[in-house]
Amino acid sequence: MPFTSKRRKTCPEKTSDFFESLPDDLLLSILCKLSATASSPSDFINVLVTCKRLNSLGLHSLVLSKASHKTFLVKPQNWCDSVHRFLKHCADAGNIEACYTLGMIRFYCLQNRGSGASLMAKAAMNSHAPALYSLAVIQFNGSGGTKNDKDLRAGVALCARAAFLGHVDALRELGHCLQDGYGVKQNVAEGRRFLLQANARELAAVLSTVGNKRPWVTWNLPVPHPRLRLGTGSGCPLLSDYGCNVPASETHPASKFLSEWFVIRSGSLGSGMRLCSHSGCGRPETRRHEFRRCSVCGVVNYCSRACQALDWKFRHKAECAPVERWLNDDGEDVAAGENGDGDDEIMANS
Repeated sequence: MPFTSKRRKTCPEKTSDFFESLPDDLLLSILCKLSATASSPSDFINVLVTCKRLNSLGLHSLVLSKASHKTFLVKPQNWCDSVHRFLKHCADAGNIEACYTLGMIRFYCLQNRGSGASLMAKAAMNSHAPALYSLAVIQFNGSGGTKNDKDLRAGVALCARAAFLGHVDALRELGHCLQDGYGVKQNVAEGRRFLLQANARELAAVLSTVGNKRPWVTWNLPVPHPRLRLGTGSGCPLLSDYGCNVPASETHPASKFLSEWFVIRSGSLGSGMRLCSHSGCGRPETRRHEFRRCSVCGVVNYCSRACQALDWKFRHKAECAPVERWLNDDGEDVAAGENGDGDDEIMANS
């Protein structure tokens, strides 16, 4: 009689029994690893909808506290009460990325200034560099209040803390503050040193991401803008400030949410309000003339010197056209030159 092999059938009930016999501690450990490495909200949601037990354990405070910032990469068109509650649960569980993301959304999108600032402060107290930098921008601009609410010294202090943690935009902002004597005693040499650190960290981040697989970093010398050809020599400024071309850094989910939110809700800004012209920022004005305009063309405006420097190198340098005078939003002439007396200060390009 010939030998015939038969497939062993797996009993679904038996497999289910094996799963149910796994201890909660082991499943929590696995779920923490999954939430910490999630690259999108769907990575985490797909686990929650698998079964009731995983749904229950997936919403455990320990798992929510470990969720990665990409878990909160929510699209504004999908914003609803359930998403808001999920972010709040994560923030209450101690997830500092959720605190920062929800804080930014509440402060700028939902216009709940106090709650948003408190959530960002909670993240900042846990040494979250983007939260420290965002609070610095709020202090520099007096966001959510009046021009008299600006606190330049507090902005510099918050920026310095974020810079100490290696935040590139904070390093760049602090460098420009020192160069200009903005909120701190002027020290051009020290400011230049911080700008060099910012560019060195920017280059290191790119190299660590792409390795040697592709030549992302190129050392070409583009033709300078006509306005800059005289007196600049043949050199080109490294990275965003000094000369090699690198891809723009990845936008934080909070900034991406802000940018898309105000695009699809174009009327929610209010009359005369403007967005920061740097595409990777997303911050809106909280009052009219809060942001500073380009002193050359008067067309673009920025929430910070860091955003201005980045946008100048990546985009605005090729578009900026000098004018003798330009109109503000009230239709009044404003001379391009020194900072004005109003809240709508002008910013020189570098």
